[in-house]
Amino acid sequence: MESINVAPGTTATPRMAPPPPCTTNLQTLRCNNLLLHRKTEGWRPRNVSCRASAAAGGGGGVDRRDVLLGISGAAAMVATQGGGGGGALAAPIQAPDLGDCHQPVDVPATAPAINCCPTYSAGTVAIDFTPPPASSPLRVRPAAHLADRAYLAKYERAVSLMKKLPADDPRSFEQQWRVHCAYCDGAYDQVGFPGLEIQIHSCWLFFPWHRMYLYFHERILGKLIGDETFALPFWNWDAPNGMSFPAIYANRWSPLYDPRRNQAHLPPFPLDLDYSGTDTNIPKDQLIDQNLNIMKAELFMGQPYRAGDQPEPGAGTVESVPHNPVHRWTGDPRQPNGEDMGIFYSAARDPVFFAHHGNVDRMWHIRRALLFPGDTDFTDPDWLDASFFFYDEEARLVRVRVRDSLDPAALRFTYQDVGLPWLNAKPSTGAAGTPAPAAGAFPATLDKTVRVAVTRPRASRSREEKEEEEEVLVIEGIEIPDHSTYVKFDVFVNAPESGDGAATCAATCAGSVALAPHGIHREGQRSPRKTVARFGICDLLDDIGADGDKTIVVSIVPRCGCDSVTVAGVSISYAK
Repeated sequence: MESINVAPGTTATPRMAPPPPCTTNLQTLRCNNLLLHRKTEGWRPRNVSCRASAAAGGGGGVDRRDVLLGISGAAAMVATQGGGGGGALAAPIQAPDLGDCHQPVDVPATAPAINCCPTYSAGTVAIDFTPPPASSPLRVRPAAHLADRAYLAKYERAVSLMKKLPADDPRSFEQQWRVHCAYCDGAYDQVGFPGLEIQIHSCWLFFPWHRMYLYFHERILGKLIGDETFALPFWNWDAPNGMSFPAIYANRWSPLYDPRRNQAHLPPFPLDLDYSGTDTNIPKDQLIDQNLNIMKAELFMGQPYRAGDQPEPGAGTVESVPHNPVHRWTGDPRQPNGEDMGIFYSAARDPVFFAHHGNVDRMWHIRRALLFPGDTDFTDPDWLDASFFFYDEEARLVRVRVRDSLDPAALRFTYQDVGLPWLNAKPSTGAAGTPAPAAGAFPATLDKTVRVAVTRPRASRSREEKEEEEEVLVIEGIEIPDHSTYVKFDVFVNAPESGDGAATCAATCAGSVALAPHGIHREGQRSPRKTVARFGICDLLDDIGADGDKTIVVSIVPRCGCDSVTVAGVSISYAK
């Protein structure tokens, strides 16, 4: 992997390339799948909006397959080796010792007393997961905005019964939200590594862990109402009709209601998948177009995370955006930390959490089963054998491994077949004009736009060379001192100084970093989040006419919570 460090940066927003000319739903997508595999013919879709991923630790190599893993080759990708030194151990993360549960200490001082530890009785013996019989009814998860009255009545009854269970019942709503809090806020140490937390976010465990969390939650609800076909709804935020808060959760007299939500964002207020902490004033149709263009690229996995590794080695883009912005958009700004959905310790207290993650899981399902059938994501046994504990519908403790989560059909659930309008999204593209001049130096604090001139080791590469290696823009040494802050910044290439329009944003944006706040377990210290962001830029450089430039100007534009965020540098590397 060749790389070169650089000097100072620039400013702006989003971008993308020609989409396939057909597919509108999952069924037609199966027939037209070859249209999404044209990398060898020079076609790699580009993300129209600023999107990216963040990763802990220093630089390091990244395989081009990881950069392009998903629908878009130009969307941001994060890959790091982390600071824990655990990669060499070649050992999967093991299910934690439930009897050794900590309270997260690195949480906001304004947070209430938090008990993240789920119920547990010493001596409880776990059973290994077995999938349901193939003859079991298939649970079809509906789009929340399409749910009828009969379904809503069942769903409300199930959640009401769950909330009425004794507080110490592992199937109760009181215990269910704690499961998420424990695994995402540092309540458990890694087995064999005292003081080193388990963190299922910002790594390759994000998708499989949340899939199984929803799987058991769904089956508990179905058991409570005696319905083996009951399925959780999904928030269909990737389609225009689903781009508002689902109305079934907005009834104040419903068990699905949570008062700790942003009251300004209740339906029909339009959802912003690129939410930076303040509402945009652009027309609704334009916002929908931006949302659709964001979806074009948001299907990436997180980075490897093994026993002994530091947490958060790197999120995939769908976790960074739109997952994190939707959490923040939903949370209540009247609360000190955006509770409930706006901060991870309390996120699962809101029933809409499960609909949001239903659509996140649906994105994984679409990519694995439909866009890239046969793609196994990872074959590494350290991923496949990573394990967790959940309680099932019979209140039995179950050990689940990642390999158990990979086939929804074997788990006997699927998703309602609805349209995929983002496959045909067409962003504005074109030359961005004269870049704003570089100014400043590293290390830099993101209290203002940072512009740096970056020397490219190789310019004017042939199509064959680009197919062999992706050019990767690396934002190095990102540090966020406060884990409880929602952070978002955008990254642009050759953006003009006055270029703040949507077309310029679409033409020059490499991606975004969005980090949702959460607590962590740290003994006696508050350590900063350390991240690296990576963006594949081959298509971007072609689209803005900069492929022949030996130097490009990179702008890092703070959007939210960046006043104390620092960046150590910017570099160009190449990934095979």
